[in-house]
Amino acid sequence: MAGRRVNVNVGVLGHIDSGKTALARALSTTAATAAFDKQPQSRERGITLDLGFSCFSVPLPARLRSGSSSGPDAAAADAADAEAPAGQLQFTLVDCPGHASLIRTIIGGAQIIDLMMLVIDVTKGMQTQSAECLVIGQIACQKLIVVLNKIDLLAEEKRQAAIDKMTKKMQKTLENTKFRGSPIIPVAAKPGGPEAPETETPQGISELIELLKSQASIPTRDPSGPFLMAVDHCFSIKGQGTVMTGTILSGSVNIGDSVEIPALKVVKKVKSMQMFHTPVTSAIQGDRLGICVTQFDPKLLERGLVCTPESLHTIHAAIVSVKKIPYFRGALQTKAKFHITVGHETVMGRVMFFSPAPDQFDCEPLEESFDFAKEYLYQEQYLSKDSTTAEEDKKSDQPVEKWPKQQWALLEFEKPVTCPKFCLVIGSKLDTDIHANTCRLAFHGTMLQGLEDKNYTETFLPRLKVYKLKHKEGHVERVIDDYGVIGRSLFKKETNIQIFVGLKVRLSSGESGVIESGFGQSGKFKIRIPDGLNPDTKKLLSTATTKKRTKAGKGDVTKEDEGCSKADPAQHVTISLFFKRYVFDAQKRMVQSP
Repeated sequence: MAGRRVNVNVGVLGHIDSGKTALARALSTTAATAAFDKQPQSRERGITLDLGFSCFSVPLPARLRSGSSSGPDAAAADAADAEAPAGQLQFTLVDCPGHASLIRTIIGGAQIIDLMMLVIDVTKGMQTQSAECLVIGQIACQKLIVVLNKIDLLAEEKRQAAIDKMTKKMQKTLENTKFRGSPIIPVAAKPGGPEAPETETPQGISELIELLKSQASIPTRDPSGPFLMAVDHCFSIKGQGTVMTGTILSGSVNIGDSVEIPALKVVKKVKSMQMFHTPVTSAIQGDRLGICVTQFDPKLLERGLVCTPESLHTIHAAIVSVKKIPYFRGALQTKAKFHITVGHETVMGRVMFFSPAPDQFDCEPLEESFDFAKEYLYQEQYLSKDSTTAEEDKKSDQPVEKWPKQQWALLEFEKPVTCPKFCLVIGSKLDTDIHANTCRLAFHGTMLQGLEDKNYTETFLPRLKVYKLKHKEGHVERVIDDYGVIGRSLFKKETNIQIFVGLKVRLSSGESGVIESGFGQSGKFKIRIPDGLNPDTKKLLSTATTKKRTKAGKGDVTKEDEGCSKADPAQHVTISLFFKRYVFDAQKRMVQSP
C-alpha cells in the first residue's frame, strides 16, 4: 500500500470577497494553472475570474487505508497512522469565482468536486451568491464544510460570541437542505486583509486540515469506459506542444493515446502528462491533469471537453429529467428561454415541460432511461405546489394535492452542444439583475437522450408521444328524433367540422353520442345517440324548443332573450367533447380513449 495516492477534489465556493482565494493559498503547498488569481485581469480587478487549482497532501489516514471512512473505530485507526505503511491523501482545491456574473464558471467547477467548502464572511453571513453556491452544492455534491472566514475582523472580546451566533445562523440555514448537521469551522485565512504582510499567520488552518481529513472519503473512481476530461485552461509551450489542463470526468488516459477535441473536430496524440508539475504516465477519473499534445492554437479552446475519439456526440436538443430548484421564485413556463449549462458549456435553450399521464403520477422515477413507448402529458408549466394559484387550481383537470414523482423537459438549444449522456444539466435565468436578492438557478436534471440530427423535429420528435388534453363544450339546440339532436356553440363558424366527425361526445343528461356531420353553415352539427335519448331529456329539450317557438310566434325573440336562454341551465343540455392531440403529430389528429 506504500506510495498510494488518493485524490479528493474540494470546491472552494462563496460570495465575492469572502476570502476564498486567500483560504486556498493558506491551505496549498503546490499551485497549478491559474491558481491564486495569476491572471493579470484577476490581479487588476482584485477578484477571481476563472477556476483556480492548487493542492496539498497529508498522510493517508488509516481509516482510508483500510477502506473504511467512518465509524467508532475511526479514531483508533487514525492513532495507528504512524505504524501503518504511509500513503498520501491529496486535496485538490478548486477555487471558484464568487462574482454573480461568473455563475457559469462556478457551475462548471461544481461538477468536478467531491467535497465543498462554503466560505462565509463571518461579518456578513449568507449573501446572494453564497445562497446560489449552496444550491449548486446540493445539486452537484454530497458533503459540505462551512468555513466562517475573517474572524480576525471581529473584536477580540466579542469574537467567540459573534462566531457562536453566526454558527447558529448557518445551522438554521442548512436545516432544510441535504447538508443538515454539516460541520462549521472559524478561520482567518489572511489576517489583516489582502494588504497585510505575508508574515501574518493564518488562524484555524491546521484545524481545518484536520476537519478535511475527517470528512474525506475515498471517492468512487472508475478507470473503465471512454476517457472524458473537462478542460478549463489551455496554453502552448514553445517546442513541446499545447497543454490542456482539467479534471478527468470518466475513464483513463495514458501517454501515447489519441484524444479528440470535439469543439475543433481534431484528434491529437498525448505526448506527456503532469499532475501538479509531477510527470505521470497514466491518470484516471477524478485526477487533476495537464496533457501535452501536438501543437494547436490554444486560443481556439478556452474550455471544453477532450475525449476518446468518437465517444462524444454533438446535439441540438435533449430530453432531460428535471426538478425545480425550490429557491427559484415564480413558475417554470413551457416555451420560456433559459441559460442551459451542460458541463462547462452554457447556451440559450427553449424548454417544454411534460409529465406522466395522470394515472401514472405515482410511478417511481426512472433515473437513467426514458421510455418512448409511453404517452406523456404536455404541461404549460412545471407542476409544483408553488406553481399554481388558487384560480388555476379550480380550472385544472388534475387533483390539487397530487404531483407527479418525475417530470421531464424537451430542451432545444440555440446552438449545438457537445456532452456525454447522463450529464448534469442546470437551467438558469442569468439575465436577472445580479444585484437582485433572488436565486437565478431555476431547475436541474439529468440528460437522458441527446438529439444529434439537425432535423430532429421531423426525424425524431414524432416518436415522442406528448399529448395535450383538449376539452370543448357546446349545447343541444333541438331534438331531431329519438336518436339524434342538433348541437351548437362547440365549434366556430369557420371550423371544418368534417375532421371532428366520428368523435364521441357526452351530454350532461348522461347520454353518449357521436358527431355525425355538420348542419348548415353556422357551426352547428348533428349528433347520433346510439342508445337513444332518455325520456326526461327529450321532454326537457322539447319543452325548451316549444317555449322558443312560442316566443318566435309573438315576434319578441331578441338577442337578449337568446342570451338569457343560453345561460339558463334548466333549459339546456351541455355537450362535452374530450380528445387528445399529440404535440409532434404533423397531421394534428384527434385521438379519444376507447
